[in-house]
Amino acid sequence: MITLIFTALPGLLLLPILISFIFPYIFQDIAWFITALRFGIRSRRYVNKTPAHSVVDLFLEKVERHPDKPFVLFKEEVYTYSHMDKLSNQAARALRKFAGIKSGDCVAIFMANAPAYIWIWLGVAKLGSSIACLNNNIRSQSFLHCFRSSGAKVLLAEPELKDAIQEVMPELRKDHVRVFFLTDAVISEGTESFLDKVKAASDEPVPKSLRSYVSGKSLAMYIYTSGTTGLPKAALVNHYRLMMACGLFEICNVKARDVVYCPLPLYHSSAMMIGVHGCISRGATLVLRPKFSASQFWDDCRKYNVTIVQYIGEVLRYLCNVPKSDDDASHNVRMAIGNGLRTDVWSEFLRRFGEIQIYEFYASTEGNIAFVNYTNTVGSVGRVSSFYKKLHSFEFIKYDIEKDEPVRDAKGCCIKARKGQPGLLVCKISSSSPFDGYAGDQHNTEKKIMRDVFRKGDAYFNSGDLLTVDQQNFVYFHDRVGDTFRWKGENVATTEVADILGIVNFIQEVNVYGAQVPNHEGRIGMAALILYDEEVFDGRKLYAHVRDFLPNYARPRFIRIQNSMDITGTFKQRKVGLAKEGFDPAIISDPLYFLDEREKKYVPMTQTIYEDIKMKKIKL
Repeated sequence: MITLIFTALPGLLLLPILISFIFPYIFQDIAWFITALRFGIRSRRYVNKTPAHSVVDLFLEKVERHPDKPFVLFKEEVYTYSHMDKLSNQAARALRKFAGIKSGDCVAIFMANAPAYIWIWLGVAKLGSSIACLNNNIRSQSFLHCFRSSGAKVLLAEPELKDAIQEVMPELRKDHVRVFFLTDAVISEGTESFLDKVKAASDEPVPKSLRSYVSGKSLAMYIYTSGTTGLPKAALVNHYRLMMACGLFEICNVKARDVVYCPLPLYHSSAMMIGVHGCISRGATLVLRPKFSASQFWDDCRKYNVTIVQYIGEVLRYLCNVPKSDDDASHNVRMAIGNGLRTDVWSEFLRRFGEIQIYEFYASTEGNIAFVNYTNTVGSVGRVSSFYKKLHSFEFIKYDIEKDEPVRDAKGCCIKARKGQPGLLVCKISSSSPFDGYAGDQHNTEKKIMRDVFRKGDAYFNSGDLLTVDQQNFVYFHDRVGDTFRWKGENVATTEVADILGIVNFIQEVNVYGAQVPNHEGRIGMAALILYDEEVFDGRKLYAHVRDFLPNYARPRFIRIQNSMDITGTFKQRKVGLAKEGFDPAIISDPLYFLDEREKKYVPMTQTIYEDIKMKKIKL
């Protein structure tokens, strides 16, 4: 028997090596699955309690465990867990006494990043109420649309936004809205002060009985979509969804000793749901910045001894565009967590700033499916594994860009995309993968639900995103459905074209989109560019580049040179306005260029060229 054991032992020891050779990522897949499953079970147990064990309870546990530990660092100010707890108690009491806030009510917050944003939210949550995280950049009708969709009757605003409030004050009065400014005294007619009321309130603990009716399905907050394609929509975020958002920091192995740098706006889910609540769940420290600054980013990281940074959209590209310095890699940052990172920027970021673990993830505020790149594979947003499919029933289905609808077979069922083929990500709506929709917007809620996908009566969340899965099961973001356009019978992914153009040495930033051509079908490729300082546009060089790297149908036929790129408050490029403006030099003051096949270069766009295209004298 002993001989048999010793004979078999080398084989058993070699078995893991053999398995990892055949399935190189299986152990990482298993480890990720176990972590996600364990966290999901624990979160479900928390929110199924009566009342639910919410993020407020997680916060209070950390207050008891390490009251004097810094929770929020802001400029030169330090807010410990205990200090934030006391401030939130005062805020809760002030809101209850002077604004009449009770369990189930909603309070709208209209302010830039500041510790007050967080202690107000915690105070509201201690009352069993919810908040509406209003984008502090919206104005007028957009503001009213967002505010009214929340159903809030109390608005807390910072004094710096007084003019924006005054603009809509007549409408707010009609709706009987009470407006409080974060000041010690009243600063405008018809409004009230709030800070003085907070300071006068007791900081004794708020009775837990005030939130006794809170369940996992209770509303915690409204987070608004970025509004890249229209008015922002108020996504419903309940306490279960908020608890699940904390899971990302656990999957990424964030420690209590970590210092997390958040230059992102708190009205965005990455900052509020993941950053703030991730720090609470792990007992970490959050460095909050009023507004993102590429030039101050690394100075802040060194100043606060930051170990983890958060990013979204084009943030890391902006860091790469800052002039190089000798201390680029002089920092303690070990990890970056975020989404929307393009492959070219990813590689450049690592080359310049050192070996930082990138946890790129794919998710949306309202969605019911997410991926995390836990293997540090450049360009990927995660992996498809049989383990993960045990948790969520998702698929990538074929999509007809021209008809703007999924491809269905003769029986009316959707068709799964093959590996390497872009497919629309859909996830089955269930109790474990819920979709709660948008507040007061049944039309847009219904638009995000696909029915009869694989069988009669089923319902799937429509992500609106095209992704691809390679032969090793890595998932890559391809494009937004509305951004991909069709020209000459071919689908063109704006992200792929932008990546190719971004290689050219005089181009700093690229925004690719499809523009309508008068008297032509489909949309033609166009790119808005920002050039590096001291650089000039070289039409012949760019022509040679697109000829060598892009198929004919994908080459941008028109180039627009801009001084600045129009982006949302969450660092996403806006395309809709550019696409509507098109390439008519009579209405566009920016320099325009046209790809001239005969000249083999991009030439200045003229009204004559425009009219010839319109009359089909120039073949595109």
